[in-house]
Amino acid sequence: MPLPTRPLRKLGFLTIGLFDGADPRAGHESTLEIIELGERLGFDSAWLRHRHLQYGISSPVAVLAAASQRTSRIELGTAVIPLGWENPLRLAEDLATVDLLSGGRLNPGVSVGPPMHFDQVKDALYPDTADSEDFGYDRVSRLLDFVRGKPATDFSGVEGFEVFSDRVQPHAAGLGGRLWYGGGSLRSARWAGEHGMNFLTSSVVKAEESEDFAEIQLSHVRAFRAQHPDGERARVSQGLVVIPTDSATAEQRAKYEAYVEKRTPRTATTHGPARMMFAPDLVGTSAEIAERLYAQAAFREIDEVAFALPFTFEHADYVQILTDIATRLGPALGWRPSAQG
Repeated sequence: MPLPTRPLRKLGFLTIGLFDGADPRAGHESTLEIIELGERLGFDSAWLRHRHLQYGISSPVAVLAAASQRTSRIELGTAVIPLGWENPLRLAEDLATVDLLSGGRLNPGVSVGPPMHFDQVKDALYPDTADSEDFGYDRVSRLLDFVRGKPATDFSGVEGFEVFSDRVQPHAAGLGGRLWYGGGSLRSARWAGEHGMNFLTSSVVKAEESEDFAEIQLSHVRAFRAQHPDGERARVSQGLVVIPTDSATAEQRAKYEAYVEKRTPRTATTHGPARMMFAPDLVGTSAEIAERLYAQAAFREIDEVAFALPFTFEHADYVQILTDIATRLGPALGWRPSAQG
């Protein structure tokens, strides 16, 4: 196995938090238990995907508020909140509140673009303003300003018995430096760098300069850091699906391999007019996965990852996968678990 250019410094995981529509509480509780397990295993971070009008977590900020009270050390992130569904001022209030409740552990990741299936949902989401809504980077800029303490209004002071602030309250000092942008294009990578954000490299990218997924991710990492004030020290986290099988049962291994086999064809070509490409899922022993990761040019330039859990597995499968990542794959990548909370 080739030696890493640098040891993996931060190891995280990402989950979608699926649930049964007839019994949604069980799925949410399972997600919280997985985050608790992640902390016990020494993971540095746990991240939640965001789904609307689906059977996956629709309010990751609320779930992370609950997780903040059941953990003490692990960082809690969103990957990512699609801002087309959000009011930046209201979201800034929620993020700051949860960050304070967590003791400064929140890492909000966001993205831009119109909501998925916008034509079908716009009358419910923006009944009067759908045609005038701006779903571009300005929405992120507004969120950044509010989180970082810039005024949201020109009014402040005392009115009767009430005291008003001109900026979002509560203000969570430090949160502005823990905002991430989830991007899959060179433009997004450069924009995130120019605005001093951290960068989540996507497992779905635009094939702009290459049709090799790892080369595309590498170009995004370098474009981001070239624009960021911190240069090579700017934080980048890579997102990939990895499924170690070291302690898996024969039945689990067969299920995992079938899952990857079904999804692999989509990684062989670009998709749609935007020429989107999907990252291949990595399944095998931790030693095999580590070797494949070290072979990737993008992986060799980062020291943080948020490995994604597959969408449709059972709770016991996630326990096995996370345990193998923490006890076998992570150490094979030079990572050391954080002290238990």
